[in-house]
Amino acid sequence: MNHLWTPWRMAYLRGEELLPEGCLFCLKPQLDDAEAHIVHRGPLCYVILNRFPYNNGHLMVVPYLHVATLEELDGESAAELIVLTQISLRVLRAAYNPEGFNLGMNIGSIAGAGVAGHVHLHIVPRWGGDTNYMTTIGVTRVIPELLEQTYERLKPLFAQYAALNKDHH
Repeated sequence: MNHLWTPWRMAYLRGEELLPEGCLFCLKPQLDDAEAHIVHRGPLCYVILNRFPYNNGHLMVVPYLHVATLEELDGESAAELIVLTQISLRVLRAAYNPEGFNLGMNIGSIAGAGVAGHVHLHIVPRWGGDTNYMTTIGVTRVIPELLEQTYERLKPLFAQYAALNKDHH
């Protein structure tokens, strides 16, 4: 029998993980990119790895502006959020060749937002069969790549695709 060990998740699963004082998405950009798992910074928004990913390559596009809902976001930030989502899709296709994506925002804690006070967009790569018995029976996701490996895989691709995006606009 094989064992899958993920002891670092236990504090999260029990709800014991200590969160820093203040808004997580306002604090992350103050850290080093590698430490914060920020794979790309734009002038108004940044792209970060989800610390507890649903699948490999689970990203979030986050505006620097601290607002709770999409309609509170200014036009320039909203536009950059979408452009960075487009770049993220290109990067994830190049890195992982997913068969599809889930894109979404959970606005408000009642809708499932973990950081309800700061709007952000989730990008989850999907593959046929990526939900298996571990998810269904064990309520556990199997992520075969460490966040640091995902960061190292995606960071250079963001530099490449962001530069290509500038050349085309």
